[in-house]
Amino acid sequence: MYDWLIVGAGFAGSVLAERLASERNERVLLIDRRHHIGGNAYDRYNDDGLLIHQYGPHIFHTNSKQIFDYLSRFTEWRFYEHRVLAEVDGMLVPIPINLDTVNKLYGLNLTSEELQAWFAERAEKVPEIKTSEDVVVSAVGRELYEKFFRGYTRKQWGLDPSELDKSVTSRVPTRTNRDDRYFGDELQFMPEHGYTRMFERMLDHPNIHVMTQTDYDDVKDVIPHRRVIYTGPIDEYFGFRFGRLPYRSLQFKHVTLDQSWHQPVAVVNYPQTNDYTRITEYKHLTGQEHARTALTYEYPSAEGDPYYPIPKPENQELFKKYERLALATPDVWFVGRLATYRYYNMDQIVGQALATFRRINEALPVEADTATVKAVSSSAALAS
Repeated sequence: MYDWLIVGAGFAGSVLAERLASERNERVLLIDRRHHIGGNAYDRYNDDGLLIHQYGPHIFHTNSKQIFDYLSRFTEWRFYEHRVLAEVDGMLVPIPINLDTVNKLYGLNLTSEELQAWFAERAEKVPEIKTSEDVVVSAVGRELYEKFFRGYTRKQWGLDPSELDKSVTSRVPTRTNRDDRYFGDELQFMPEHGYTRMFERMLDHPNIHVMTQTDYDDVKDVIPHRRVIYTGPIDEYFGFRFGRLPYRSLQFKHVTLDQSWHQPVAVVNYPQTNDYTRITEYKHLTGQEHARTALTYEYPSAEGDPYYPIPKPENQELFKKYERLALATPDVWFVGRLATYRYYNMDQIVGQALATFRRINEALPVEADTATVKAVSSSAALAS
């Protein structure tokens, strides 16, 4: 008899497995339908001995010292600040758009103060910012929107920015200085020996049993357990009762080149050309020294594993139907990006998992007997 069956061995499931096992001394069965732990953050050494991210680049960044300190129990860190270039009009320029971006594209020599005025002259007045198009044109105008955002968004999401919630392009700031870092977070690091090694250390506990290549439906009625933490797609848990929640997927092409380096930064975006959205070169991320270099080309897709919840009002309405079912489901806790239909960064998922563990402790005191536990947990929590 396991105290917990946890579905999904990504950040949400693994953090909760570790907390429940080490802090509550409870027995955990952690399963994943893939052949590995780590979820989308899984990394591996390819046939040439180069460390690559199987599902595209994962860069850790956070402003939460609590989250950083928690993960530091399981990894050492390599300082790394992520920088991205975009191929626009045949040039490689910084993204997010900054002072150097505009000066290089237009052959100008603006100062930061002058760039503010330059943006203001081109910005369109939008009465109410609702869509991803509204966010960009109201800040920098339509020309830069067309160059950097419209084509990329159409490839990434299969939709025009005017059809997507403002949250999509709001994630990318616009700067008037020369700061070319992609993220502005205080803490920006990469796990010294990779994400998979970090997950292995996190799950190295006698109370945790890991089963990969295992589907929830195959074990839920076979292996005895008291409670469930579910991090998979919430619509799948309920048998797609109200229809499928829309997701965007990705396809990856991994290649190795017989040369030391391919591009000047880890990631180059392609908003105007090519079917792929970006190319990642991993040695920038990992610091690995090697005579060859590994790249990944990313191709957005409507089919495949669910990666990105599609932020549209009608999709949120559909999710709310499943959320109501989840709140009424006893002894099941729904946690993570797929279970809560929200696009979270890695640190946000860790924070959500830690917050869920605190709520579990409040709702299910360790000393409670089974009858009390059942009564208290009958209104299972959907993590928020």
